[in-house]
Amino acid sequence: MDAPSAVTAGPGPIAEAVEQFRGTIVALGGGGFSMSETGESGIDDELLLMASRRSTASDLPHVCFVPTASGDSRDYIERFEAAFEARARTHVLSLFGQAPWDYHDPVMVLDMDLIYVGGGSTANLLSLWRRHGVDQRMREAAADGTILAGISAGANCWFEASSTDSFGPLSPLDDGLGFLQGSACPHRHGEPGREASFRKP
Repeated sequence: MDAPSAVTAGPGPIAEAVEQFRGTIVALGGGGFSMSETGESGIDDELLLMASRRSTASDLPHVCFVPTASGDSRDYIERFEAAFEARARTHVLSLFGQAPWDYHDPVMVLDMDLIYVGGGSTANLLSLWRRHGVDQRMREAAADGTILAGISAGANCWFEASSTDSFGPLSPLDDGLGFLQGSACPHRHGEPGREASFRKP
């Protein structure tokens, strides 16, 4: 994937994909278990409530963490499992095949009530998802009622375009999945330079 140029979102495959998308997406610019010292988060509580309403099972909702953008960081996965333990049946979609989670076929997301995508490199996430067919499985899951959510890169990915530091300095990225129209800028109010970079022509 080449380094990004100016953000544009005109007619084409992405615009067509936006029109066809059906589902619920919760894009988080910040917050959640990964930004909480205790792992507790009102945002995550609300996501779990949404997942519980969607769940057809009599027990806990099925929640899948997708840590692709962090390279399947072991620490990140363990923090997710600790934050959602006893409140959900947790799953991890691993594309890197690291034990104990190992590689999973992305078809597993079709059985989830909530898919929670972690932060990291937006560019790497998009590249790997397309190579493994995760993007298509996400679309299918959402169409069937699965809630899609994510923070930082996990929020960027759903849009046509976004602001990212995947290539070093903050830059525009214009080849997102296009499930949502427009562009995203995570951490806009929490990190210096984010807003100025996003507004820069």
